Amino acid sequence: MLTLPLDPTDDRADPAFKNAGSCALWLGQLQLTNLHLAHSVLRTQLNEFNRYPMSGLERLNTLELLRDTVSSVQADYAKKLIAKKLPLNEDEHIIFVAIIEIWQSMVTGYQRCLHAYMAGDRPLASSGALLCQRCLQYSGLQIFEHLRTGYEFDGKLWHQLHALYAFSEEKGLQLKEVSDGLSGSKQSSCLAIYTKTLLACYTRPAELTRTQLQLLDRWLALWSPTVTLEHRHTMSKDDAPPLAVDLDSMQGLQPPQQVSPAESVRYLAMQPLSKLLRVKVILLQQGQLPKQLELGSGCNSTDCIEFLNYLHQCWCEGRGARLAERRSTNRQAQVCYGLNDIYAHIANKPFAQPSKETGVNTVGRRQLETFGRVLPKPDRSSLTEMDFALETWQIEDESILGARLLREKLAGTRLGPNQIIAVLHTDANAYMLSTVRWVHVTQTGQLHAGVRYMPSVPQPIAMRSCEADKKASGKYVAALILPAVPALKIPASLIVPRDCFQADRVVEIVNLDGEKEEVQMGFSVEKGLDYERVSFTPL
Repeated sequence: MLTLPLDPTDDRADPAFKNAGSCALWLGQLQLTNLHLAHSVLRTQLNEFNRYPMSGLERLNTLELLRDTVSSVQADYAKKLIAKKLPLNEDEHIIFVAIIEIWQSMVTGYQRCLHAYMAGDRPLASSGALLCQRCLQYSGLQIFEHLRTGYEFDGKLWHQLHALYAFSEEKGLQLKEVSDGLSGSKQSSCLAIYTKTLLACYTRPAELTRTQLQLLDRWLALWSPTVTLEHRHTMSKDDAPPLAVDLDSMQGLQPPQQVSPAESVRYLAMQPLSKLLRVKVILLQQGQLPKQLELGSGCNSTDCIEFLNYLHQCWCEGRGARLAERRSTNRQAQVCYGLNDIYAHIANKPFAQPSKETGVNTVGRRQLETFGRVLPKPDRSSLTEMDFALETWQIEDESILGARLLREKLAGTRLGPNQIIAVLHTDANAYMLSTVRWVHVTQTGQLHAGVRYMPSVPQPIAMRSCEADKKASGKYVAALILPAVPALKIPASLIVPRDCFQADRVVEIVNLDGEKEEVQMGFSVEKGLDYERVSFTPL
């Protein structure tokens, strides 16, 4: 039986609106030009409204009037958090908490109506499917907001979502269509909004761009009504594997092999969705436009193909198997961030413009002339004192391809997906260049990250471009070179600052020993948030 823990109403509550009529007048006077103020006023009045005692039907009618405004204000406010590095700063975190509170206020409002429905409120007798769908919708938005922003949340949110869907199944309401202009289609159902939430949350939303998030919402509104949720699953050899969810758990979708069979387990058959995604990719490759395929007109074919392939990988290609086996570990590592800091820690000195004199002993000779002795090289402690950050992280598990890390301290450098870092294990003598795959903040406030190791041991270099006459010009920038790994047939590559790459550009590189070399850039191997890895050919 569904339990809805709700605080009691209070006769002393005094919201600005106390029925649908007064709510319509209040919304007409709400100033939306100041987004921060509008959001604050809306949050305050929703909380007060939820405390106010009123009939279930009148509360429902009032909440239905509020939905458009709440959705619009929340969407605009949430733009301030998309693609922000973690952890959020104080102002950003206040915005995040405020957004979550409004979604919870909408859940609370509709749960009061659902409570009245369950208690036999006759005017709400025909509204069961609508109330369940709305509760599922706003509960799902709470979960998605946490995942999109990158903050872990209490598993009770998943439990609440599953319990609401289980209740709709118990009452036979899961397939009944209700009006819902905000879901991207005119009609929706408990099953459609539940599967939409499950699939959206399984796409690693913190890694998506604003455009991709908009496409995801639009596409799932069209596709989720076609997804089935079954008590059992069967599949042929070449089928996309199903995904599983346990209605008694505090987790979302999982690979079926990670879920023990039980009456509470449901399976999403992914083969129809897999076929749909593959067909749309083929048609786009054949020249059809996104608009012709109901993919919208806000993106080009190339971006749509890339995102469709990404979604197919997330939903239909399984997450159970890894290319390399992960092993649990309890080691520490030192981590530094960004090309300049990484250069400094690998070279054991800050980056500086190379001297015109490139002999190995040039620096030492100048120090002898000035100080009468060769000064000792900076060590890691002195680099840290010069603001070249070096932080201690715990390695939770690891393979030859990557690792999962947990930062020991709460404070530290902010991180985002596709950012470059270097990892030095406590028992190693060389840094491993890595790129951040995902990052989120735990409930304890620590930063959690998954990283992918790049091949080979990075070597620091200085780099500057050459003009058409092949003469070097301009200032040098800190860069890295990844030597070739013949055993794996991986050629050497350059790690350069973002936007330095240009196909066929000739650049001059200077090694730590002062040796100069001209190379020609080839193609971009991968592009990150603050770096680009490119192929090159020596000249």
